[in-house]
Amino acid sequence: MTRFILPIVIGAAIGAALGYFGQCTSGTCPFTSTWWRGAFCRAFCGLLVAWPSSTPS
Repeated sequence: MTRFILPIVIGAAIGAALGYFGQCTSGTCPFTSTWWRGAFCRAFCGLLVAWPSSTPS
């Protein structure tokens, strides 16, 4: 379970920091327009990184 939660939490923290400190003035950038939107997008990216890939055996 930690394999999924840790990348999501790290991604959300990075996204929230980027959204908070690097806000775009127009509000059109999905990653930095607000801190919560950045956190959500980066948490999703963390989930994609942690998701197991199906490799043929």
